[in-house]
Parts: sequence; structure tokens; C-alpha cells
Amino acid sequence: MSKTRTLKHDGPWYTAGKYLILIVILLFLLFPIYWVLVTSFKTNMEAYQYPPTFFPHRPVLDSFIKLFTQHNQFFVYYQNNLIVSASVALLGCILAIFAGYSLARFKNRWNQAFFALLLASQMFPVISRMISLYAIMGKLGIINTLGGLIFALLAAQVPFCIILMASFFANIPTEIEEAAFVDGAGRWRILFTIVTPLVKSGLLAVGIYAFLMTWDDYLHAATLIQDDSLRTLSVGIALRYLGELSYDWSLVNAISIIGTIPVVLLFFFFQKYMIKGLVAGAVKG
Repeated sequence: MSKTRTLKHDGPWYTAGKYLILIVILLFLLFPIYWVLVTSFKTNMEAYQYPPTFFPHRPVLDSFIKLFTQHNQFFVYYQNNLIVSASVALLGCILAIFAGYSLARFKNRWNQAFFALLLASQMFPVISRMISLYAIMGKLGIINTLGGLIFALLAAQVPFCIILMASFFANIPTEIEEAAFVDGAGRWRILFTIVTPLVKSGLLAVGIYAFLMTWDDYLHAATLIQDDSLRTLSVGIALRYLGELSYDWSLVNAISIIGTIPVVLLFFFFQKYMIKGLVAGAVKG
């Protein structure tokens, strides 16, 4: 009984300490975002000031005004990034539906070998396949094109997308499909009108994953794109706005804020689907 009373007595302190640790961790993780936001409202002189100021002495919008009036090339990079990311997400979802359904429903040694191949593809770093990828795309004549970049990024993202979708399809009872077969429905009709609507949350998770991973890509875009008008956001910022001797830190941070808005909004509104998809992939994979 005394042990029980001690645990109950220590309960509030334990809870308070747990939440205090979580708050500290949260502040630690959010501080870089706060610093980027604050620096975007500073003058460039104040951005270089030492010791640094944790809040602007006189908040200004000069960097945002320059971004919209003088540095219009940023929006070309922004548009390219949006086109590439949306295309990879859409195509990744389409391929993941067919391949994921096949892996979940048709059990044979070839499917097992294909699944093992998908898992093995995740073991190798991106840099290890860039030389062969560049050679293949060079022979196909699609280097320095947005289409070529989309296909390269799609090849990088689609294995994990397929694994995720296979885990969602595997959770759908086969009895539903068997009942549809008895009623005369074909395989294609069952897939698109019965099974796929049941895994729409998983499909959304796959699309968000592919979009986020593509939006932040640097290596593929830096290697496969040389034309400035075709560069995506991360490469364009690095090559145009980061100088060799000095940086306009206020402008760079303003660009970073504008560039992260789509990702923040996407994750804010659909985070539960993203988390659900990653957890399902971890459990079933």
C-alpha cells in the first residue's frame, strides 16, 4: 500500500517533468525555423552583427520586396520545383497502386523476389547510382530536361511508395473482393471502384511522401540540370543567391521562408495521413 501511495504522490511531478522535457525538445527543434524567420526581417548589416540579435531592432520588409521586384528568377525555380514535385507525386501514386496491389494480392516467388529487390534498392545511397543514371539518361537524350529529372526522381521514390501501398492493400480483407467477384465484377473494376477508395488515406500518404522528398531534392537536380531556366529551388538558390565571398543573408532567409510555405502547409493539414502511412509501412514491411 505504501508503494502505491508513493507512485500516486510522484505522479504529478513525473508528468510535469515529462512535459517539460518535451517542451525543451520542441523549442530546440523549432529554433532554426524561428531564426530563419527573424533573420528575413533584418537588414543585411544586422544579420552579420555580433553578438547576434534574437529579435530585429527595426523589422524591415526589404528582403521580401527585393525578392518580388528584383529577383524574379526565384519564381522560375519555384515553378519548376512545383511541377517536378507534383508530377513525381502523381506518377508515384499511380505506379504504387498497381505494383502495391500486385504485391499484396498475388503471392508467388516472383513477387517475393520483386519485394526483396525493392527493399534492397533502399540500402544504397543516392550518390552511388548517379554515374550510371547520368550515363543512361545521356544515351536517352533526356539530360537537362524537366522530364528527365522527373523520371530520375520517380525511380528514386517509387520503391518506398510501392512498399507503403502494399501494406495498405494487405490490410483490406480479401472477402470484400471475393464478394465482388461473385457479383460479376472484374479485377479492374474491383481495384478502382472498391479497393482503392478504401485505401485513399494510404494513397494520400504516399503522395505526400513523394512530394516532400522531391521538393527537397538537391543531388539529382544539380547533376542532371545545367540550364538555369530549368533549375529547381534548392539548386537555384545555392547557385544564384549564395556568393563566393559574401551572402545577402536576409534575402536568403526570405527565400527560405517563401520556399518552405508549401511544405509546411502540406504537412500541417495532412500530417496524420503521413504518420499513418509511415507507421503502416513499418509494421507491414
